[in-house]
Amino acid sequence: MTDGHWFLCFDLYGFRPMTAAHALPCIAIAGPTASGKTAAALALTERLAQRGQKAEIISVDSALVYKGMDIGTAKPTRDELAAVPHHLIDIIDPLQAYSAAEFVRDTQKLVDEIRARQAIPLLVGGTMLYFKALMDGLDDMPAANPDVRAMLDAQAAELGWPAMHARLAQVDSVTAARLAPGDSQRIQRALEVWHVSGQPLSSFHTTRKKTGPAEQMGLATLFSLEPAERAWLHQRIALRFDLMLEQGFLDEVRSLRARGDLHLDLPSMRCVGYRQAWEVLDALEADPGKPLDMAGLRERGIASTRQLAKRQITWLRSMPQRRAIACDAPSAQQQLLDAALAAIDAAQQAAG
Repeated sequence: MTDGHWFLCFDLYGFRPMTAAHALPCIAIAGPTASGKTAAALALTERLAQRGQKAEIISVDSALVYKGMDIGTAKPTRDELAAVPHHLIDIIDPLQAYSAAEFVRDTQKLVDEIRARQAIPLLVGGTMLYFKALMDGLDDMPAANPDVRAMLDAQAAELGWPAMHARLAQVDSVTAARLAPGDSQRIQRALEVWHVSGQPLSSFHTTRKKTGPAEQMGLATLFSLEPAERAWLHQRIALRFDLMLEQGFLDEVRSLRARGDLHLDLPSMRCVGYRQAWEVLDALEADPGKPLDMAGLRERGIASTRQLAKRQITWLRSMPQRRAIACDAPSAQQQLLDAALAAIDAAQQAAG
């Protein structure tokens, strides 16, 4: 079949015309932290290689974009990165920010490039905002305004974020109701949108698009790794955090602090684990004679990671397009591999 011909391909949105460029479908693997996404994706690339098919992984993770943040983000190992081409990992400095809009733009470009290499794009990660941007599209909200953000930061420094949250409730009660009083990043963004546009952030979500870039990209299936028993995931989270500490996570945060240009209000330093480690080092710096509170760091780090996982699962369950697989089942990885290969085969058979 030549370019420009049309065929029908069953994907997330049903049977509909697609161009021949989509004969190499996208497969997405989402899930909460520590659910086994990376291992499943690497196993899938091995199975595809055995069939003579190539694949490349696009990271859907807002923490993996940062250089020098390897241990605390559970970044793939050097061997894993060498075994399969990975994208959107180590692309910016921790001083910089990376938006959902930038992720969508970069992913669309990468999908085209990967297909041009006759490989299958695999979207793998746990940043649900990124997945939602792909599935539903982005709202046309105002761009970031440094002057407004500086003003809000100054007000927060004087009044505290709970007071800023109360102020948000006066102008956007819908958004304020879903944000915790200490969620400084999201409170700031909601107030920024109101100051810049004169409209509440919640008003931009009422006209969400029915479909997003994923439709144009030919996403075949969004697999969701979800635990049937939370205790299983909690145990894995604790084991992984302990491993991070053994690997030198605290020294990694020390190195980031030593730069002198990073601070806790940056998106990079809000990543789970990094804030908790930074605060422990702050306490040690304030009182050098006080012993390092490793037990407190472990407790708070694991608790914050569990909270993150809970939010990720809530996001996933709000996505009706997903195909859920119990990641704590002994056969979870095999189930995913069989289903992913079947989805790829169906798309390619439809392409003729």
